[in-house]
Amino acid sequence: MSISPDIDEAALVELSAVKLLGGREHSRKELQRKLRARFNDTALIDEVLDRLQQQRLLSERRFAENYVGQRCRKGYGPLRIRAELAERGVAGELIADCLDDADIDWQEILLEAAEGKFGRQAAEDRRASAKRGRFLEQRGFPISLIRRYLDRTQTF
Repeated sequence: MSISPDIDEAALVELSAVKLLGGREHSRKELQRKLRARFNDTALIDEVLDRLQQQRLLSERRFAENYVGQRCRKGYGPLRIRAELAERGVAGELIADCLDDADIDWQEILLEAAEGKFGRQAAEDRRASAKRGRFLEQRGFPISLIRRYLDRTQTF
């Protein structure tokens, strides 16, 4: 009795997907991209991913929640996290839910990121202050939080 090539490939696709998910959570789009680099049958890949979602082995919500937590711990702000999740194919409504549900003190994360980069000393001139502002903006913090931080840390 021989096994059909389709069944073999389906099993390989699923095994590869589960292996990737075992390493870390992935969005569906990320997993799709990685599997398409290895396998040609996009319909089969979509079927496998549908099955993994039904089995709750693949979860966009779980991925987004973990991603938000990881990026916060690394000192990134909500604007950057939102953009990165969107790049990874997470729906805007789910991103908003995860950011809202996370109960994060963004001002505290901004302060930790700034102190990690610049220390606790105040900015001594406009140039130093502008450098801090650019850094925090690149990290994805809203301008209102950046201004509040800069107003408190300027000595000039």
